[in-house]
Amino acid sequence: MENLVNLNSLQSFYKDKKIFITGHTGFKGSWLTALLHQSGAIIRGYSLAPEYENSLFDRLQPLHIIESVIADIRDKKRLKNELNSFQPDYIFHLAAQPLVRRSYAIPAETFEVNVAGTANILECLITLNKQCTAIIITTDKVYENKEQDILYKETDALGGYDPYSTSKACTELTVNSFRSSFFNPHNISGHKKALATARAGNVIGGGDWSMDRILPDIVRALIKNEIIQVRNPNAVRPWQHVLEPLSGYLLLGILLNENPARYSGAYNFGPFPKDHLDVKSFVGLAINLWGSGSWKDISNPSEVHEAELLKLDMTKAMKELGWRPKLDAAKAIEWAINWYNQPANMQAGFIFEQIKNYLAL
Repeated sequence: MENLVNLNSLQSFYKDKKIFITGHTGFKGSWLTALLHQSGAIIRGYSLAPEYENSLFDRLQPLHIIESVIADIRDKKRLKNELNSFQPDYIFHLAAQPLVRRSYAIPAETFEVNVAGTANILECLITLNKQCTAIIITTDKVYENKEQDILYKETDALGGYDPYSTSKACTELTVNSFRSSFFNPHNISGHKKALATARAGNVIGGGDWSMDRILPDIVRALIKNEIIQVRNPNAVRPWQHVLEPLSGYLLLGILLNENPARYSGAYNFGPFPKDHLDVKSFVGLAINLWGSGSWKDISNPSEVHEAELLKLDMTKAMKELGWRPKLDAAKAIEWAINWYNQPANMQAGFIFEQIKNYLAL
């Protein structure tokens, strides 16, 4: 199947479509907003205010590319009002508590935001009296991780050690329950809704300033000429540039809208197997691209548990959707580092340049 993720296909499908994005002020949400804006979509975002100073959303906001609603996904009344007044054609649900280590500090809130928040948007979707396609974003960490050298596929058992991973596995179950109960793909003419979930790998890219994520940690240290402190140098992850899963989400949205019975379900979006790198290799590539820097191992067995080995199988997305990664891990790191090296007043424009270059690949 031909890969449909190019500028012409996105403009053809998403131009003038009304897109409701939750979590639009976050890292991935900001990139998705820029990508859909480039495609000519009409966008309303619903999210908490940006958490970090000089966030990517703050860089983009002066361009007026989105109608922004600052509100909590747990506020079901407000969410319902915003959704129904906008009457979206598509929903991309990214709002979440997205950090593993933070989930140990706020476990109940993590479940409340990730599980109950998703249930809120799906309940509001029931009341939307029009055709709508919804993509619910979860994570590669939804699988019962056996810490073995295997590629997890969509039919593998769900699970989770830490509260974040478990909350996202619960989110998948919640989506499946709503799909069976209210949005059955074999009765699309009755409810007019199409629903799928997307599980991405470890995404990197310009504009991510989150704590306890490897690339922001690297960049903060390099900017300050400090030694990079690495918690888990031997941990292996499916690294990918943020545009890779986002292109998959948009492609899934296109096909799901056309054929809900066929494309309802879960899809992995990850890199090729050779791009499942250990952290120390990732750090070495980043330092080489930056041109300076050093790192040290600060691993501590008494720290909270984080998975050592995690790999994704994206065969289903490649075969059924015609999606495939365009950037290897080294190129993904290069694109990300290039963004951080841009002057602050050039960073918003550079996002659109990278989007254009990505879609041309």
